[in-house]
Amino acid sequence: MNTSTPSAVGLIAGWGRYPFVIAQALKAQGTAVHCIAVAGHADPELAALCDTHTEMGVARIGCGIRHFKRLGVTRATMAGKIFKHKVLYSRFGWLSLVPDLRTVWAFIPMYLFRKRDRKDDTLLTVIVDEFAKDGIHMAPATDFAPELLVPAGILTRRQPTASELEDIAFGWQIAKDLGRHDVGQSVAVKGQAVIAIEAIEGTDECIRRAGTLCRQGGFALVKVAKPQQDMRFDVPTIGVGTIETLAAARAKLLAIEADKTIVLDRDEVVRLANKHGIALIATSDAQIAGGAWQRQRGHAA
Repeated sequence: MNTSTPSAVGLIAGWGRYPFVIAQALKAQGTAVHCIAVAGHADPELAALCDTHTEMGVARIGCGIRHFKRLGVTRATMAGKIFKHKVLYSRFGWLSLVPDLRTVWAFIPMYLFRKRDRKDDTLLTVIVDEFAKDGIHMAPATDFAPELLVPAGILTRRQPTASELEDIAFGWQIAKDLGRHDVGQSVAVKGQAVIAIEAIEGTDECIRRAGTLCRQGGFALVKVAKPQQDMRFDVPTIGVGTIETLAAARAKLLAIEADKTIVLDRDEVVRLANKHGIALIATSDAQIAGGAWQRQRGHAA
């Protein structure tokens, strides 16, 4: 990780609170923030935190590169969700985005010659590589706010039950397999049976679907990083909205991957989880494989 902070950082901002947190962290470090807000995704109020702010379509790669170069930006970062299903699967597909020439040339191998797949990692890597060709290198947003990555531990008052620990171990490997194929990051589990998996719709919709299918509630959500996780983009992220959605769906546990999951507004997340009786645990591949939590609970008993 590069611990030095440049005098100016370009921020490509998508949906949600994450771009706000990164902009605030950069400003606190005395760094100028030049924001490209993705049209239809980023909150306009982000402009108040940034030194410069311009809205741009997601398919305007060439415009974005020229904009950053004019401002002298050589290091940039991405923060916030891009809703792929709304971007790529609207009525006229990617053509509805009115792509600039740089975007067209970058994605020709994928869309015209079908030489590459259209997984999230593939799409985002194309964008990152195009910026890098012009000397603008994307850094993980967590380089600027490492405190957002939660360490291993049980964050809430309520600890997982023995059956919930079994569900975590069961769901963990399934979620990892989903990530290996770049399908999604989350799986809802109860009684060592899969209720719902996350795909293109995102975590919140996966939770809502699990709540619809499991009317009795009490299920666990396991959310992990991909085995091949690129920390520059699509890092697992939870926040207040995640807990509210879990509570509405009557879930009782959220397991996330330690040191690879961003928790926004951690104090409020923990407060809400405690209020709704939701256990929140951060764990790892090694702990799951070694049965660390099961042994810890057994000793406590």
